[in-house]
Amino acid sequence: MHESGTQPSVLPKAGAFCASMGLMHFDLTDLRLFVLVAEEANLTRAAARQHLSLAAASARIKALEAQSGLPLLYREARGVRLTPPGEAFLHHARGVLRQADQLRRDLHDYGGGLRGHVRVFANTTAVTDFLPEVLPGFLAANPRVNVDLQEKPNAEIARGVLDGRADIGIVAGAIDQLGLQAIHFSTDRLVLVTPRGHRFARRKRIAFADTLAEDMVGMHHGSTLQSFLELQAEKLGKPMKLRIQLGSFDAMCRMVSGGVGVAIVPESAAGRNLAAMKLAQIELTDEWRVRERYILVRDAELLPAYAKSLIDTVCGHFRGGAKPSTVD
Repeated sequence: MHESGTQPSVLPKAGAFCASMGLMHFDLTDLRLFVLVAEEANLTRAAARQHLSLAAASARIKALEAQSGLPLLYREARGVRLTPPGEAFLHHARGVLRQADQLRRDLHDYGGGLRGHVRVFANTTAVTDFLPEVLPGFLAANPRVNVDLQEKPNAEIARGVLDGRADIGIVAGAIDQLGLQAIHFSTDRLVLVTPRGHRFARRKRIAFADTLAEDMVGMHHGSTLQSFLELQAEKLGKPMKLRIQLGSFDAMCRMVSGGVGVAIVPESAAGRNLAAMKLAQIELTDEWRVRERYILVRDAELLPAYAKSLIDTVCGHFRGGAKPSTVD
């Protein structure tokens, strides 16, 4: 079968594509085939990779187009390429296939005796500062429960919980909680850390604006805290002079100790490194230095017992080192 054909002269708008997708039902084989066609830009090679005849593969692609009511491919003399609706279809097809693969892996884990799987979206401080202290004890106490922990920006955390991509969200600061249930569990304060010999070291308090002339040690690009600080600097019209960006607060403190620059970190991270790394801690005067921490859920009463147990463990950690909560 030849792959050439006539290119449509007018394409539907994106809204028409989305509307046409509403009641569609897909076969995973068809979705995998479409992804291969997009990767190969050639129906013949994609059919071979999917172990289908060219005729069968062509029929499946045409059926997808008929079901969507939109052209998904331009058929040209040397192969095929995606139309704009085809690009959108590819994006969603890959998402569906990833979810199907995750479902398969999860069910395999349950078949091996897994009892629960908790999906957690959390901000930088949670992922790098306190959850590494909390989770080992929880997982040891609950050997049949897995935790999928992902670092996300605060706004995306709330959206992820709202749309069901996460069971639990951990956020800090003033954000739109999107009507979710919010469980307050601690207060986070941001402080400036410097070497003890630095000119700021003898000060008790300092404004963030006064630090921006200094070389800075920052958290990795895209982290919740780094993005927040860069936004505050932008509001002041003074960009941060970042010398290096790292993946943990302890690593940042080591760089400060080595004289690379100054850094803004959570008070807890500063506290555990002050003596060992000979650092000075200076309180920030900015109102945003104080950030209330919340666990976000859609409905706490509807969570499975192992998810409630994780929430209890996080809250207990900040109430004075309570033992990890277990599931009977």
